[in-house]
Amino acid sequence: MSAKEYLSGRKRRLVGHQGARTAIYLRVSTAEQKPDLQYDGLRAYAAHAGLNVVQDYCDVGVSGRREGRPKLNALMTAVRNREIDCVLVWKFDRFARSTRHLLVALEEFNHLGVRFISVQDQIDTDSPMGRAMFTIIGAMAELESALISERVTAGMRAAESRGKHLGRPAIPQRVIREIQDLAITTDLTIRQIQSKISGRASRGFVGEVTKRTRDAQSAPV
Repeated sequence: MSAKEYLSGRKRRLVGHQGARTAIYLRVSTAEQKPDLQYDGLRAYAAHAGLNVVQDYCDVGVSGRREGRPKLNALMTAVRNREIDCVLVWKFDRFARSTRHLLVALEEFNHLGVRFISVQDQIDTDSPMGRAMFTIIGAMAELESALISERVTAGMRAAESRGKHLGRPAIPQRVIREIQDLAITTDLTIRQIQSKISGRASRGFVGEVTKRTRDAQSAPV
């Protein structure tokens, strides 16, 4: 679903503010850290907004970059099972690993009609500003992807300009000559030739060399 569709309100199912079944998600990066600040702030916000907190999910000692967060996974399962109407977090970086992860989660919440609130970022997807933020986040994710692609391409060009070989290692000339000899002196299939050279080249490469060699051999002089 595009950010434009989200902004226009397509497929959105607004849930009532008062008494919405709300899940709190918290995360701290080390076991020594305590989630008390997040917990107290989220409980106070929920009470003020009239949200009914039905479950707390807290990952302790888990890095924000790590994908295996058991409590977050449990939260997403509850959302997909339609057990939750609203997800309440302290900040985006407590919830999402990256901009892309945040965007994907917001798309799923929107599809399921689940409200998402980030207290410190002052974002509520039931508000016009919150829906507008979805567009901004989507643009940031696309920009992030484009910048990464540009850096990879620039790095490859820089390596090539210094004479570095990129991609798979080049096939040694002795292996190529071995394929050519087998192509000329035998009627072996491509699979059999590849087996004869002990798989030191891909089947596609063996096929290309074999075809070129046999075509050249049969060409009129």
